[in-house]
Amino acid sequence: MEKLEQIKKAISKPLNDLEIIVDSIEFVQNGNYHSLNIILDKGSGLDLDTIEEATNIINPILDELDLFEESYILDVSSKERGGNHEQ
Repeated sequence: MEKLEQIKKAISKPLNDLEIIVDSIEFVQNGNYHSLNIILDKGSGLDLDTIEEATNIINPILDELDLFEESYILDVSSKERGGNHEQ
């Protein structure tokens, strides 16, 4: 999806400055609401403080891009180690 690529491109540079990699992005409908799921990764792992810092970087970028007409929940999380990430 072109919107997801646009988001990835916009957030990758500022996150790369923190050595954080954008692993995947998906926009899904869960019942009556939509969710924008952004999975991040970092060689040394991601703790909650780092995920919060990344979210604080991502939020204003998404607000500026304003790509979705639908309201959505932003879910920023880390890639699980030792297995596949499933939601």
